[in-house]
Parts: sequence; structure tokens; C-alpha cells
Amino acid sequence: MSICGENDKGGLSLQVFLFCLIHHLLAHFALALFPACMPFFFSLRNHFRDFQTVAKQLGGRAQTKTLKVMASKGRVQGASGQYPLVQNVTVTQGGTANLTCRVEYNDNTSLQWSNPAQQTLFFGDKKALRDNRIELVHASWSELTISISDVSLSDEGMYTCSLFTMPVRTARAYLTVLGVPEKPEINGLKKPAVEGDYITLTCITQGSKPAADLRWFRDEKEVKGAKEVNAEGKTFTVQSSLQLHVDRNDDGVAYTCRVDHVALVQTPQQATEVLEVQYAPRVEIIHSLEVPQEGQYLKLECLSKGNPSPDPVMWTKDGGELPDLERMIVDGRELTFTSLNKTDNGTYRCEASNHLGRSSAEYVLYVYDPNALGQHGTDHALIGGVVAVVVFVTLCLIIVLGRYLARHKGTYLTNEAKGADDAPDADTAIINAEGNHAHAEEKKEYFI
Repeated sequence: MSICGENDKGGLSLQVFLFCLIHHLLAHFALALFPACMPFFFSLRNHFRDFQTVAKQLGGRAQTKTLKVMASKGRVQGASGQYPLVQNVTVTQGGTANLTCRVEYNDNTSLQWSNPAQQTLFFGDKKALRDNRIELVHASWSELTISISDVSLSDEGMYTCSLFTMPVRTARAYLTVLGVPEKPEINGLKKPAVEGDYITLTCITQGSKPAADLRWFRDEKEVKGAKEVNAEGKTFTVQSSLQLHVDRNDDGVAYTCRVDHVALVQTPQQATEVLEVQYAPRVEIIHSLEVPQEGQYLKLECLSKGNPSPDPVMWTKDGGELPDLERMIVDGRELTFTSLNKTDNGTYRCEASNHLGRSSAEYVLYVYDPNALGQHGTDHALIGGVVAVVVFVTLCLIIVLGRYLARHKGTYLTNEAKGADDAPDADTAIINAEGNHAHAEEKKEYFI
């Protein structure tokens, strides 16, 4: 209850009553014209609230000067354990930041939030700064929470929560604002490129804070680029370059530049360009028969790939025109023989071209006689059968001979002095390999 509302029964001195009345009048006048003075007058109000308590305890007999001294001492004692608690806040540019200041023990002392420029934002539940983005979320003796919407990079800095005890106690929270990188752009793409060209793709993104990271992908496979970072005020411009020596394998390939940044958790920014590479054609001939025979149907297909698409292919035989257009039918890139004969033997060539060059492929046709192929087949079968029989008989002989040698011991002849004049009898040595265990002593070998 305010001191100015006390009656004579409250026991307050006339000096205290008049001083309190003047204080309230000045405070309301200042709040209406000068919001920045709010902390001072609210602090002054808290002091006189203490004056009231002390005056009641003394029964109104204390003098005003004595009341001031005792109230000041009571404020210091009551402030024991009163410390504001805050936390640093990180918010994405354009988002909303909530600043919360809490006091675990508070004896009805006001809390205040001020910005990095030391401008008071809220004093208790009273708004001090005219900024529509700043709103009160919750105000009590133990907590003061405010919100700042549509946060910009200029809002970043140190915010102070003050608890107006004697002395005033403060806590600081740093508001970090993340700069959202812009959608990247890919420059340097030459359309169309020609096989063998050197091109440089450059991806650039602006407005990131902290500096963003750029990654390149060739289709789904990551490739490495050269990164460069430039500071522009509080934000960064990042670019990455990718040098390519293009060939036909790059035609139709998608190159993607992706931005990785802490402010892009769910929706990464990226840009994609599809390369168009022009190249001279390449030609290949596909044939429908492995062993062409007289009377058969044969189709030759000329596969040509180039960018731009090659002109219609040309078929020739032995360097000249096709001789029999009734049996040799040309349909686009296909050459069809309705019924082969020996006169079709020769070298067939298909050629394709575009403005970058020309390419050709050849196929040598030899038409076989079906009867000759059948006779050759019979001869080959007969020869194969004979060879198989010979191999089988040889294997059987080897097996039989091996078993015989394993069961019998032979006779060995050693003639160490062959050709010598004094060894006429060194011609033979007999080993008896027959018999059983009873004649074991006779089974000896003699070397002469």
C-alpha cells in the first residue's frame, strides 16, 4: 500500500507524508514525458516503501533523516542472495528472440532490461522504449521476460538485466543474430560447351553470418571446389569455383551448388545447372548374325551418337554404292538383306556426321554355304571322336602299366664299366622278385 494512502492512524509523520506525495506526483509526471527516467523513480519508490515499513515499526516517532539511514541499511541486508540470472540467446535473422531474467529470491525489487545502447526496454511491466517489435511476455517480482520480433543484425549485442537493490546488481546476456545466406547463383556456364573446352563454374551466396560453406555435387557425387570468403559489414559473401575440362561424358550432367549454414537446418539452399556439351559423332555397327549363310535374313544397324544429332547415316559397299537395292533395303540407320548370297560378300561401311566432325565403322560380310558348313561340321565331329578314343586308350594303358609295376619288382642291370677291357662279365645281374616270406633271404639285389 502506498504511503500517501495512509491516514492519521498509521502513525506516519507529516514530513514523510508530504515527501511521499511529492515523489508520486513527480514520478507520474516523469513517466509521462521522460520514459528513460523510469528506473530512477521506481528505485526511489522502493526506497519510500521501505520508509513506510520502518516508520510503522517506530510508531511514527522517528525523524525523516533517521528513517532514510535505517531504510538504506535494511535494503543492503535484504539484498543478500538476490542475483539476476540470464542466458545467452541465439536467433535467426527475422525471427523472434526471448530475453528472460530471473531472480530466485526477491523482496519486491523491480527488474529492468536494457539494450546494448543502454536504453531501457522494460522496467518491470512498464515499457520504456517505443519499439513495436519489443513486447512484454511475463513480468513478476521473480521474472521479467520480453520478446524482440523480426530481429535484425543491428539487434545483436549485450543486453543487461538490472535488479535495483542497493547496490544495483546486473547480469548480461549476449544476443547472437544469425545472418541467413541468400540462395546461391551459378555463373560462368557456357551453353553449349564443346568437347575439350575448359570452363569455370562459380557459385556465390551473400548475407551469411557466420560465413556459409559451399559444396559442389556432380549429379550425386561430391566434388571439391576452391572457396573464397569476403566480409561485407557484419555479413559474409562466399564463393566457390569449379574448373572443368569437359568431354562427351559431361553432356546432360547436373552440377549442384549447395549452401550449408547453421541457420539452414531443414531447408538448405542450392542451385543446379545442367551442362550441354557438343561433340562429334561416334559410330558402331551391330549385326544380327554371327555366321551369315546363303538364304538367311541379315540386319546391320549403324549406331551413331553425337551432339547435335548426326545427319542421316550413309551406307556403302567396298567404297561405292550399294549394288542391289531390291535385296539391300536401307531404312534410316538400318541395312537389311532379305536373302543373302555369295555376291553380298564385301566390306560395308556406315558414316555419320555433324558440324563438329564425322565418324565411320566397317563390317566385313562373308556369306557361308550351308552345305559346306554341314560337311565341315561332320568332319570336325569325326576327328573329335577319334581324338577322344585315342586319349581314352592311352589313359587305360598308363593305368594298367602303373598297377603292374607296383606289384612286381624288376631286374636292374648296372654296367659301370661298360666298354672296359677288364670287365667282360659285368653284363647281367639277376634279382628274383618272386616268392613269399619263406624265400625272403633270396630276394636280394646284386650289383656287379
